[in-house]
Amino acid sequence: MQTRTQHFLDTPIEYLKGVGPERAAILKNEAAIYTFGDLLKLYPYRYIDRTQFYSIEHIDNTQTYIQLKGKIKNIQEVGNGRARRLTAVFYDNSGQIELVWFQGLKWLQKSLSQTETYILYGKPTWFNGKMNITHPELEKLADYNAETVGIFRSMYNTSEKMKTKNLDSKAIFKLMQQLLSQLKPEHISDMLPASILSKYKLLNRLDAIRNIHLPQTLALQNEAVKRLKFEELFLIQLNLLQLKIIRKREAGIYFEKIDATFKSFYDTHLPFELTNAQKRVLKEIRKDTLSGKQMNRLLQGDVGSGKTMVAFLTMLMAVDNQHQAALMAPTEILAQQHFAGLSAYCSQIGVRMVLLTGSTKAKERKHILQDIASGEAHLIIGTHALLEDAVQFHNLGIVVIDEQHRFGVAQRAKLWKKNTVLPHVLVMTATPIPRTLAMTLYGDLDVSVLDELPPGRKPIKTVHRYETQRIAVFEFMRDEIAKGRQIYIVYPLIDESEKVDLIDLQNGFESISRAFPLPTYNVSIVHGKMKAENKDFEMQRFVKGETQIMVATTVIEVGVNVPNASVMIIENAERFGLSQLHQLRGRVGRGAEQSFCILMTTHKLTADGKKRIQTMVETNDGFKISEVDLELRGPGNMDGTQQSGNIDLKIANLATDGPIVEEARKAAIALLEADATFNKIEHLSLKNYLMQLNTNKSFWQNVS
Repeated sequence: MQTRTQHFLDTPIEYLKGVGPERAAILKNEAAIYTFGDLLKLYPYRYIDRTQFYSIEHIDNTQTYIQLKGKIKNIQEVGNGRARRLTAVFYDNSGQIELVWFQGLKWLQKSLSQTETYILYGKPTWFNGKMNITHPELEKLADYNAETVGIFRSMYNTSEKMKTKNLDSKAIFKLMQQLLSQLKPEHISDMLPASILSKYKLLNRLDAIRNIHLPQTLALQNEAVKRLKFEELFLIQLNLLQLKIIRKREAGIYFEKIDATFKSFYDTHLPFELTNAQKRVLKEIRKDTLSGKQMNRLLQGDVGSGKTMVAFLTMLMAVDNQHQAALMAPTEILAQQHFAGLSAYCSQIGVRMVLLTGSTKAKERKHILQDIASGEAHLIIGTHALLEDAVQFHNLGIVVIDEQHRFGVAQRAKLWKKNTVLPHVLVMTATPIPRTLAMTLYGDLDVSVLDELPPGRKPIKTVHRYETQRIAVFEFMRDEIAKGRQIYIVYPLIDESEKVDLIDLQNGFESISRAFPLPTYNVSIVHGKMKAENKDFEMQRFVKGETQIMVATTVIEVGVNVPNASVMIIENAERFGLSQLHQLRGRVGRGAEQSFCILMTTHKLTADGKKRIQTMVETNDGFKISEVDLELRGPGNMDGTQQSGNIDLKIANLATDGPIVEEARKAAIALLEADATFNKIEHLSLKNYLMQLNTNKSFWQNVS
């Protein structure tokens, strides 16, 4: 049985006065507005200040928009052809100003009255020494009511199709007024407990909804926004934390011992001293694997911080406890890189490791699948190929997922369900995630951070150069090659079907080949359109030092480790996002020599482009870079967040609402610690609301 609250908010939108079947169809198709409740969740994107009226004599060139009250006279059509326009004079007791229209002239001539008093809203501009207002918003004072004169006018995003049915921002505002006039306290239940409202000084839900759409003051509008942002983020955090509690209850594989395999490698074959950060993270992982519960841990580490070594040592813990370990990478290049890098270690300690990718030959694949199923293979490195039904593990103990943002939630889950008891899960990313984004996207995981670089690594020097400085850049390249160094030159390839990008790459290759001719220099080229064997051949030539320069697309963003490469040149750097620029820069700086990153651009840079380039030049800190990236691009566009289940936020902004995210998470933690089952009387409204939400699985799927 529906409550009165549900009944009103669930009323089909066509029953709102002013909508009807035709407009309802547009609202449903264009804005997903099916009910009264859906309309209330269409929040304004900005506000027009209609609280202040000006006198014409007080208008100057410092004002952007003004509101006047007065009458119209001298309505006339002037000019011919495209220069044809309608002009009029708007006047009050203090003076007059010219109005100009270039469209809808016939309708305006019929509708404008010289006897009516109007409310005018528009932008004053100077033209030929006179001030005028072009296409002002005019409404008869008689059509205004006491509730709409002198308030903040809400502005709503609408589509072109909505506008064709006269459902522009102004029309939505009127519909919202109509709906709010019917809204009563019993229609809106407040799911947030009174204790939270009091502690965080939040408006009740009814007042928040009224003041987000029809704010009486700027202060109330700000309070409404804060309340609704808090509510949205609180519900997300509550769900993530509940997921975390559920996962903590899952029985996990108990790694009882650290035995000969781990100890042999750590004591005898470890190629370098671990950083304190690596040791700290390994202790966190060891604690998880001893808990008897499934580990779900996110390992964040900047480029070159040593995530792979932590992952390898973690996998050896599984081997010591007679379990298999799988590492899944998003590309064949990266999977091959991991396999090549770890093979030497495995041979030293007698661990059998196999590689399974999409290009593994059928005969070899058959043997590999048999070894995985029998347990002969201890470590399994692979790509999406590991998700295939044919891959059956003997006793999978831990799953490591590299560059995890490139895999969807369902893909990751499919791999770790390949065992009777859920294996431990370690997901890694070299794309530093801002704290607020990490709390919201991955708040159900425990987080470890590698915040130290191995000793001996020199910070990469990053500089910005324009096209006009290319000759000097070529000279620098020759000097570095003369020292025995190697160089990457990366071209943007946003979509590998874009012919213009491939042409740019080919032209760049030819230009470099002319400037660095045979036999003195050798140049490789690598891009995603090449056959796998050709790509691998060119990669290996560069790895072996047979070519000094590699011209490539972003296929080398991850997975290429050439310590001798000391220069990264990024062409058209303004076309890359900050995260990608940082990833590309991380391909150098892996040896003991000083490395350099050169960002090449034209002189035509947008404000965002300048900000990205400046950030790259000023810092090597991936976490600082990620904060700027979030600020510039928003959470929905951060590298990979779409694939991993980005949250469709209605009002909160993760780039600016960090403090509210923190508060919402603290409130959710405190509530769950006090009453995890929501059985207290003050939590019953929240419990009922969550039960309703659970009928809409799409909401929770977005945050899993």
